[in-house]
Amino acid sequence: MVVVMAAGATDSEIDAVVASVDAAGGEAFVSRGEQRTIIGLVGDIDRFLDLNLGGLPGVSETVRISTPFKLVSRDHHPARSTVWVGTAGHRVPIGPDTFTTIAGPCAVETAEQTLAAARLAQDLGATILRGGAYKPRTSPYAFQGLGEAGLRILAEVRAETGLPVVTEIVDSADIDVVARYADMLQVGTRNMANFGLLQALGSVGKPVMLKRGMSSTIEEWLMAAEYIAQRGNLEIVLCERGIRTFESATRNTLDVSAVPVVQAQSHLPIIIDPSHSGGRRDLVAPLTRAAVAVGADGVIIDVHPDPRTALCDGPQALTAPDLADLAAQVATLSAAVGRTPAQVSGRTTSPRR
Repeated sequence: MVVVMAAGATDSEIDAVVASVDAAGGEAFVSRGEQRTIIGLVGDIDRFLDLNLGGLPGVSETVRISTPFKLVSRDHHPARSTVWVGTAGHRVPIGPDTFTTIAGPCAVETAEQTLAAARLAQDLGATILRGGAYKPRTSPYAFQGLGEAGLRILAEVRAETGLPVVTEIVDSADIDVVARYADMLQVGTRNMANFGLLQALGSVGKPVMLKRGMSSTIEEWLMAAEYIAQRGNLEIVLCERGIRTFESATRNTLDVSAVPVVQAQSHLPIIIDPSHSGGRRDLVAPLTRAAVAVGADGVIIDVHPDPRTALCDGPQALTAPDLADLAAQVATLSAAVGRTPAQVSGRTTSPRR
């Protein structure tokens, strides 16, 4: 069961709902979105119904939800949500009205490489910069990222380009430092079921991109999002990045059907990662076209100024010759399905010099 607070509900009105639930022996989890606040209830539903919570000041409605993922479901939120990434004057929407391109280097290597990749990202039409400062790798001997030094580079490149930054969070112990630099925090496929990390991100106060676990069902993925939402953060973007199957011709298998399935069940935005799903540069463009056609809210793409020297995932990174044609395809296909390319609102720096 969830309690939907009215727009403009005060803190004291929210506290009153929580106090009523606590008094009835239940637990109340307050989740604050950009436009409204939702309170998820855990406990005896019959006792909650006896409380007549819908009559309390500031309450818009109470909704009894049968799905296990209550806060991220469409049962109480029929309209699909838009998540805004960035700070005042430099914000980008991810949602049903636009198509958002996120691009950048898989790993931050140097300041020069990251700025060059950001310029390539802008040539692709990207309005959010991705870059990994912490890199969870299959091999403990592989490049693990620059850590906070990489975060500082991303912040410098954001100041130069005006692009909001999304970067991966690997350990809950690093949340404060990553949130200090990033506009959006990414949970990678290996951490989708790291429930302690997900719960900690519920109070981070910034949007979260949640990638699907490589062997996870859609319900498991949405339940992972529920962990974040339940602890207070409704600003979540889902990312389908390919799942592990028996097929070995590609790095992973892109589950295109996940987009409409998720959109039927959840109000959260969903994007596709054509780089990590295919694992090959020549597959990025066709998988991006598929993302637009199937109704995804955006894509996240690897670019690199010199993939031959990349310390991480060079074979899937796009280079300068790949960009103009793909950008034109995205613009044309987005218009055909009734979307417009997402833009940075209030940009004050030049996108390309």
